[in-house]
Amino acid sequence: MQPQPITLDAVLVIEDDPVVRRRIARLVAGIAEPEAHIADVDCLAAARSRLQERPFALALVDVQLPDGSGIDLIAWMQRHAPGTQAVIVSAWAEEEIILAGVRAGAVGYLLKERDDAEILMSLKSLREGGAPIDPMIARRILALLPAAMAPPAVVPREPGQDVYLSDREREILGLVAQGFSNREMADLLSLSRLTIECHTKNIYRKLAVGSRTAAVFEARAMGLLP
Repeated sequence: MQPQPITLDAVLVIEDDPVVRRRIARLVAGIAEPEAHIADVDCLAAARSRLQERPFALALVDVQLPDGSGIDLIAWMQRHAPGTQAVIVSAWAEEEIILAGVRAGAVGYLLKERDDAEILMSLKSLREGGAPIDPMIARRILALLPAAMAPPAVVPREPGQDVYLSDREREILGLVAQGFSNREMADLLSLSRLTIECHTKNIYRKLAVGSRTAAVFEARAMGLLP
């Protein structure tokens, strides 16, 4: 869903922490339309019920909820409440969660830790048609763009051309040869899955291959793997 100017006449706050829930509802009330309907719930089930009862212009969604992920709710909203724009308000800033939220349909991503003035400014920008994203989240998204892009086309390697792999790339290539998945490698090396994917794509490019099997075969032929 593309962000567009909205009238804050009906807002749903989805947050399990009662203190944070009251805080967000209070901030929304300060900039919402007169007589706006501002509701708050503490779980996915209650949120789905409210969204089916009446239309909301905006939903402010936490990621971690007692009965599941707020990201799953945002994806559900694309089908069942497409007129409601969703903004994540979370304490989580991990790369995978950020991208999953955007892919699910969130038009903004704010951090709970910000002070009231910062959150109010972001909500006001949404009212005018902006896409409020916390500056730290924006930097992370920009850093992830190369890793999120499609793998580059395979460029043939010149005969006799030396191939240099960094220590990390050699380590990952060795794990690929042992059959580890990207998620398993991420857990083993304490890296994000997107970082693993970025290293893997760099390995493919340097070896001029397009698959895991071809990378292992080529690396062994070149003596880069035992």
